Amino acid sequence: MKTVLSNVAAVAMMFASLSAAAHDQIPGAPQSHPIALVDGTVHTIDGETIENGIVVFADGKITAVGSDVELPENCESISIEGQHVYPGLMESMSNLGLSEIGSTRSTIDTDEVGSENGNLNPHVAVNPDSELIPVARSNGVLLASIAPRRGEIRGQSSVIQLDGWTNQDMLLAADTGLVVSWRAFDSGNRNDGDRAKQRDERLQQLADRLDEARRYAAARTASPETTPTDLRLESLIKVIEGKCPMIVDADDRREIEAAVAFCVGQNIRPIIYGGYDAPQCAEMLKRCSVPVIIHSTYRLPARRDDAYDAPYTLPLRLYEAGVTFAIGGPGSGSPGGGSAAGNLPYHAAVAVAYGLPADEAVRAITLSPCEIMGIADRVGSITPGKDATLFVSNGDILQTESNVTRAFVAGAEVDLGSKHKTLAEKYRIKYRRQGKLPTP
Repeated sequence: MKTVLSNVAAVAMMFASLSAAAHDQIPGAPQSHPIALVDGTVHTIDGETIENGIVVFADGKITAVGSDVELPENCESISIEGQHVYPGLMESMSNLGLSEIGSTRSTIDTDEVGSENGNLNPHVAVNPDSELIPVARSNGVLLASIAPRRGEIRGQSSVIQLDGWTNQDMLLAADTGLVVSWRAFDSGNRNDGDRAKQRDERLQQLADRLDEARRYAAARTASPETTPTDLRLESLIKVIEGKCPMIVDADDRREIEAAVAFCVGQNIRPIIYGGYDAPQCAEMLKRCSVPVIIHSTYRLPARRDDAYDAPYTLPLRLYEAGVTFAIGGPGSGSPGGGSAAGNLPYHAAVAVAYGLPADEAVRAITLSPCEIMGIADRVGSITPGKDATLFVSNGDILQTESNVTRAFVAGAEVDLGSKHKTLAEKYRIKYRRQGKLPTP
């Protein structure tokens, strides 16, 4: 009897965890007719901002942008007078769809055992029914670069669009970067000599692994039928061939300099993620054309003697130094993680408050991350020929008072509801009934 009861309890807990990680929003239907957003302020990002502009899209693609555009036949015209149109925001290096409830292990798919997992493809583990996705989407975040978070070679990154029935529906691009933690190469041993020795040994192991991947690629080309498949080595081939960048998680100046030097020596294209000390390495980053994805502006100074506003001015300092950069949110594994992805525009807004031009801040959460991840041919700006992944806001998206009123992913209008909004309305009704809130 005890066994039966324990089994029943286990099944009940399993279904409870599943229901806790599922939302009720129905994915948008594929676009069936042309749509025109008329009389709004169009933030194209890669061109001039257009007042009283028009954006036309059909079959999921933007077909025309301007102030004087002829509308096609059977076009649905939507007036957005006084509102703003932006391309979908992109959250860089997130765990959206991979992690739901920190205390419920069955809802977390960001970690894998072992230190080398380059063959991990996170998009196959995405939960399209995650409650966190509608929350992010309702604030204009329509794209996310997702990645595993554990180990030295953590796995591949993938870019997903935040609407779809399945993870395959949501996938925009796979294998957009191999994520490597440079922090993992720096042991916590207090003895500087031992720490340097261990770091050098680990870097040599990484170099040996890349050489092994080169030999494997050559053997596979020469004798494909007799060369056994090694998925971990397969994952390194695109990197050593220059088809895929290495995304290096590094904050400290020494980490950044060592990572760039290593990648250049290996003829690998690096991207720095984190980048707290990146301004100190600006000349090297510019010379080697290395972009930086800033890991959040909602951070504390890294050192006791750093300026209190060092994280807030980081985007400005990179901008003034001429380093290509994007602004990310809290990131995979950080406090908040995917649950705070909807705050992405406010990370950019902090940078504006500390001197970064507003247009550059918006670019840093739209076109710049798309360029860095190699998907700017499809998304990131309001440009004819690109996917109609965009949203309408009743104000400046960097202002907390603004609300997203409509959103489209590849032309499909998406539901902007979320658990947050449902609960907010639920308790508004409660207090209206008690006479503590006015009836609308």
